[in-house]
Amino acid sequence: MTDARPDPFAPEIEAAVVAHMNGDHVEDNLLIVRSLGGLPSATDAAMVGISPAGAHFEGVVDGERTPTTVPWSAQIADRGAIRVEVVRMYHEACVALGVEPRQAGEH
Repeated sequence: MTDARPDPFAPEIEAAVVAHMNGDHVEDNLLIVRSLGGLPSATDAAMVGISPAGAHFEGVVDGERTPTTVPWSAQIADRGAIRVEVVRMYHEACVALGVEPRQAGEH
């Protein structure tokens, strides 16, 4: 028996993270892409994947899908760290764009 943790970038974890972000946090994706993703004129955005490099998004700029990656600020060792990093991205995006972030517990 092994005590190894599941790979935080395993396909099933990636699929769950992407589905959650695109299902429950569409507006957050757009804020992150506009500020941290370097696509300030994006009109829509979706998370398309995660990897050791960061969170991968597609923003829509002038009607064209444009890929961008927002790097993690720390190494990801487990699924919980992904959540921490995406919340950090959201809060940094709010500050950068002058948007009032949701209060804790608001989804």
